[in-house]
Amino acid sequence: MLVVDLVRAYLSPESPLYAPSAPATVDRVVRLAARARELGRPVVFTYVSYAPGGADGGWFYRKVPALKLFDEGSALAQPPDELVPAPGDLIVRKQYPSAFFGTSLASTLTALAVDSVVITGVSTSGCVRATAVDAIGHGFRPAVVADAVADRDPRPHEAALFDLGAKYADVHATAEILDRWAA
Repeated sequence: MLVVDLVRAYLSPESPLYAPSAPATVDRVVRLAARARELGRPVVFTYVSYAPGGADGGWFYRKVPALKLFDEGSALAQPPDELVPAPGDLIVRKQYPSAFFGTSLASTLTALAVDSVVITGVSTSGCVRATAVDAIGHGFRPAVVADAVADRDPRPHEAALFDLGAKYADVHATAEILDRWAA
């Protein structure tokens, strides 16, 4: 299970990255992560992290000024209390939209004999979508949890879910994933 970038920057109304639907996803992500751990499945948290001033952020950092919120030490770059990784969870730090680009995620999942990924987090049209596209490109079967992902606007959220479901990923609700995991 992947928890993509679900941090305070998307949950705090005072943040320029606030996604109004994100707070409602937190409980679902908590439930999914708890069940994944019970089943002995890896739970991976991704976080965007930049050197102060974004020296390692390239054009992405320059294109999106709000990414300065993810400079090392920023309080908004931290997860909410209920989504702090548990002992044994994995953490991937990234500088670009996909959790796979420039990280060890693919090789780590391969070494763990993982063949599919359940993707939650933010933002649906950005980092969630990029991660799902790269997951399938790396040979993993992605499932995006429609009610455990969020975006700053419902229009790109819905468009991304439509596109992901049509070409790149299975799209399911939290209840469907939990039912499949119960089988």
